[in-house]
Amino acid sequence: MLIKTKAFVLRTVRFADRKIIVDMFTRSHGRMSFLVPLSQSPRAAVKKQFFQPMTLLELSVDFRPKASLQRIKEVHLSTPYASLPFEPHKLSIAFFVSEFLCHALHSEQQNIPLYDYIEDSLLWLDSCASRYANFHIVFMMRLSRFLGFYPNIEGYEPGALFDLQSACFVHALPPHRYYLQPGESHALCALLRMDFATMHLFRLSHDERNLLVEGILTFYRLHLPDFPELRSLEVLKTIYG
Repeated sequence: MLIKTKAFVLRTVRFADRKIIVDMFTRSHGRMSFLVPLSQSPRAAVKKQFFQPMTLLELSVDFRPKASLQRIKEVHLSTPYASLPFEPHKLSIAFFVSEFLCHALHSEQQNIPLYDYIEDSLLWLDSCASRYANFHIVFMMRLSRFLGFYPNIEGYEPGALFDLQSACFVHALPPHRYYLQPGESHALCALLRMDFATMHLFRLSHDERNLLVEGILTFYRLHLPDFPELRSLEVLKTIYG
């Protein structure tokens, strides 16, 4: 069955000399993996550069429901980025987001609102000229809404702690070690009440931002099975903390 869908690239793994396996999140069917042959010809319809992390694509797929690897019939850029692949700070964020999503969307099926949220977020980052240092924090927390464990911010008061297990703000120490300190909890609540356009109004230092990112990744590890440590985190902390 031939299907047409939008998709973005999560990761690429070399399979053979002239083949790669590409994991993507598609708008029509959720997470899918593709076996992609590569040609050396400059006229080839399928080019390796299409499959960089977070690239937005339009696909025609020979879809076979029982196959673990699908085959692409045609591929085109959906919306070419203007700045994301060319600016080091944005590129470091994109690599972090791709690794994060590769695990956060490990078994996610069709979820059109989720797909649209991610695509719209990437296009916002691509178009933004400055003041996007908090992007990955807001992006990860808002994504949790689509995955079913978005924090309850109604109970926040100054001095509260964010309980990472129960996903809510509490006023007494939880009986476990998975919580954020009052300063980090205040920052998280403030950013949850903002969007990409207003998030720059809340300023974080390099160290505060890194602590908050580590807390959010712990939050995901508590709510998603087998969510690992991210290798790209150290690069992000160094380049764009």
